[in-house]
Amino acid sequence: MRLGVVLFQLGGPDSPRSIEPFLYNLFCDPDIIDFPFARIARKPLAKLISATRARHVEHHYAEIGGKSPILENTLRQAAALEAALRVDYDVRVVVAMRYWHPFTEEAIGLLERHRPDEVVLLPLYPQYSKTTTGSSLNEWQRKFHPNGWAPRVRRVEEFHQDPAYVDAVVDAVNETLAGIEDLSETDFVFSAHSVPVAVIERGDPYQRQIERTAELVWQRGCWPGRKHLCYQSKVGAAKWLGPSMHETVKRLSAENRKHVVVAPISFVSDHVETLYEISIEHREQARRLGIEDFRMAPGLNDSPRFIEALAGLVRRSLALALY
Repeated sequence: MRLGVVLFQLGGPDSPRSIEPFLYNLFCDPDIIDFPFARIARKPLAKLISATRARHVEHHYAEIGGKSPILENTLRQAAALEAALRVDYDVRVVVAMRYWHPFTEEAIGLLERHRPDEVVLLPLYPQYSKTTTGSSLNEWQRKFHPNGWAPRVRRVEEFHQDPAYVDAVVDAVNETLAGIEDLSETDFVFSAHSVPVAVIERGDPYQRQIERTAELVWQRGCWPGRKHLCYQSKVGAAKWLGPSMHETVKRLSAENRKHVVVAPISFVSDHVETLYEISIEHREQARRLGIEDFRMAPGLNDSPRFIEALAGLVRRSLALALY
């Protein structure tokens, strides 16, 4: 069988000049900016927000090399997944970024050359939200109009409690614990990208799935110490899920805690939210507030355990299609 797999991701600017257009594409997304008369106001509003936000985050990208590493990380994931699946299939794995190159239509073009019989859509967001997975799959629906080629298309819409994914997160956390003599005095902070509370109130399962992932990782890790859950990357004045990481670090400092391990659980690749926000901004906050040991678990990236998890998701999707 000829197989195609599409890995969906957010994308990120590949140069300082692409920061503002990347943000413009993000804030033009109807699955992100949605309010009465949004169709009229969305583009002017996106132009205003992206120009303002670009000035704010430009130095964030400068601190991590001038661009987002998310494309390189996702391409490595695609190559590793393709190698793992090639044992059983004539397979091509392609990458579709939502807000910067390679866009969904570029990924479709690559797939058309392979002309697979089966296509598995695999958004790299473990927890489902209409603002992430939903947006990527909606864009696929808008762009996928094959000419003379009609593959069967399968979807993996979430994997927030997949055992292999949970194991991959546990492995990443364990890598970070070397040298800590007393784990009972360690605070484990699970961090996820925040979303507006209004999204959750409209029925989005994201918060519930984040909480479930954190609980499963905590149970599987069997670490002593204390567990916390927080959110990061809030944009704008609306109410978003909390507590924020800033608030969490401040509270732990006030409690005179000295050992903090941060485990990103909604991100499967290192990018600006992990490499700058957690590893630079909040590390500096922790240092200023007297937290002596602040660590971040590495992104899953192309770790063998995570690639094994992705391969399992693809294989199960295909097996379910047989019934």
